[in-house]
Amino acid sequence: MYDFLINIFGNQIVAYFVAAAIPLFLFILPYALFAVLAERKVSAHMQDRWGPMRVGYHGVLQTVADILKLIQKENIRATLTDKVLFNLAPYLVFVGSFAAFAAIPFSSWFIGSSIDIGLFYFIAISSFVVAGILMGGWASNNKYSLLGAMRSVSQIISYEIPTAIVILTMVMITGSLNLQTITEQQTAYFWNWNILGGATFGIGKFLLIPLMLGAFLIIYISTLAEVNRTPFDIPEAESELVSGFHTEYSGMKFAMFFLAEYANMLAVSFLIVVLFFGGYHSPFGYIGNSIGVEWLVPIEQFFWFASKGIFFVIVQMWLRWTLPRLRVDQLMTVCWKYLIPYSVAILLLVGLITLI
Repeated sequence: MYDFLINIFGNQIVAYFVAAAIPLFLFILPYALFAVLAERKVSAHMQDRWGPMRVGYHGVLQTVADILKLIQKENIRATLTDKVLFNLAPYLVFVGSFAAFAAIPFSSWFIGSSIDIGLFYFIAISSFVVAGILMGGWASNNKYSLLGAMRSVSQIISYEIPTAIVILTMVMITGSLNLQTITEQQTAYFWNWNILGGATFGIGKFLLIPLMLGAFLIIYISTLAEVNRTPFDIPEAESELVSGFHTEYSGMKFAMFFLAEYANMLAVSFLIVVLFFGGYHSPFGYIGNSIGVEWLVPIEQFFWFASKGIFFVIVQMWLRWTLPRLRVDQLMTVCWKYLIPYSVAILLLVGLITLI
């Protein structure tokens, strides 16, 4: 892909910038606008109402109108806030959220950076979000913001442990930290996906299937907590903390927190798709290969990858309007008493199976 862009622009640095901008402006930002509208519509239909209907056909332009409104708002900052940290926090959260997409393979033809430590990079870069949230909550000089930030940090750090253990389990099975390599190991058809034991055969495959199902459930629950989604949305609990860590933010700074949340939802969904559901591979083979049109295959791969990721995002929205919010003690109990011991047990069992 880089060679193709270098041939067009004639400059390697320009080609890198264009490659970085393509997923951001052509997919991730339009997705964020769509996801905000989808959440409103999903919640509305679950509650037997219409949702936004006035701007555009059935309200499809409502999110665009909201963004235009936020862009025009005055940049307000309270007198007693820490000016530097207060202004820096939303940018740090935004960068941490969108930089995670650099290592994600969208198709065999398009991947930002096929680095050998892609999984490690994903975990490391996403920690910027934690630092940004804590920075914004503390710098706001608001008790609600500080409480929300402290809740978020304790929650994310706790739930990163089972997430990391499950990722370590998948590294043990695949033998790689490269997300594209992990994807390519699940090629051909859906029975080669890691959720169904991967490309292994014999008794090992049948022993791995229940463990993989358990690992998938653990990482999906943990990522819900890491992106502050219900039932783990206590950092933003409106009934308790007004709006949590971004109470004092308005205008585009608030929009950056908002867009970063939806980008995080998609990023963790893509990670789950790569680890368990074949990444960009089709479950049934490619039409392009069947009819001899090879250039169609990368387009099909992008379609399948995006479809799988958006499906898990919609499930996150569905859960938001289905489950009640957990108390702080319940949230920590779920992590430390259940998810971590179960994830360690799965790690040990997978290690034993892979030695057989």
